[in-house]
Amino acid sequence: MKIEALFYQIEGDFAICMLCPHGCHIKEGNRGVCRVRGALRDESGNLRLYTFNYGEVSSLALDPIEKKPLVNFFPGTFILSVGSYGCNLKCLFCQNYHIAHEDPHTVFMSPEDMVKKIQAHTDSIGIAFTYNEPTVWYECVLDTAMLLKKHLPDKKVVLVTNGYINETPLKKLLPYIDAMNIDLKGDDNFYRNICSGTMPEVMQTIKIADEMGVHVEVSTLIIGKINSDDETLIDIGEFIKNINPDITLHISRYFPCYKMSEPPTEIETIGKSYHTLKKILPDVRVGNLTLEELRSIIEI
Repeated sequence: MKIEALFYQIEGDFAICMLCPHGCHIKEGNRGVCRVRGALRDESGNLRLYTFNYGEVSSLALDPIEKKPLVNFFPGTFILSVGSYGCNLKCLFCQNYHIAHEDPHTVFMSPEDMVKKIQAHTDSIGIAFTYNEPTVWYECVLDTAMLLKKHLPDKKVVLVTNGYINETPLKKLLPYIDAMNIDLKGDDNFYRNICSGTMPEVMQTIKIADEMGVHVEVSTLIIGKINSDDETLIDIGEFIKNINPDITLHISRYFPCYKMSEPPTEIETIGKSYHTLKKILPDVRVGNLTLEELRSIIEI
């Protein structure tokens, strides 16, 4: 469904999107990096920016909250997880590329539909916007979160996000968000060369979310030797510690996916990364390992 987007301005022949740090300058008939925000003229001939994925749902499932991953936010519960399509980063290792960078089949669900769905799932603590990047689904996420908090204030709203969003839209959304898992993928060179983005804005998102009282956990995918060097890991650990030492950091093992064919990260590298980070942060969790592999690097 197409609706007029929030956070943009018109300059000459361009609609300038102000949702994320890309600041895409979009000509009539074109779309931005995310593929879901585009410029068209309205019935009066005025150039407008529209979002094209409002209410378009590609994925819907009831998941354990730990799968987000969130381990210190209502552990042992389930949450209704929903996703659309589109993303504003171009990570070469994308694990959900079929909905982030392709055109999956979708079913329309209005915010009212989503709230009714949550209400029907009595075993769900709320809704998690996940699978694709929820910030490029901004208008639908905001409308749904506001409606849910109005009618079912005890239900929780979760974002699983890359954190690549500008400060103004972030601060408008956060009062309706209870918890976030935010990717912190590597250093700034990693973001520029592998994700087509930049790191400082993601760090800002983590800082602002924590300051505004959102429960925050952070995830880092360890990719071979690309982002497992001591300098990168120590910088990540120290940054999180300085924001809030109680933030849980999830590290997980990379496997080849999408456009990246590097071999799976060695177990020894995951172990080294874990022990480096554990010297800085009290709560570091490891994912994408079997129990036997986990025991080989961590005393359980």
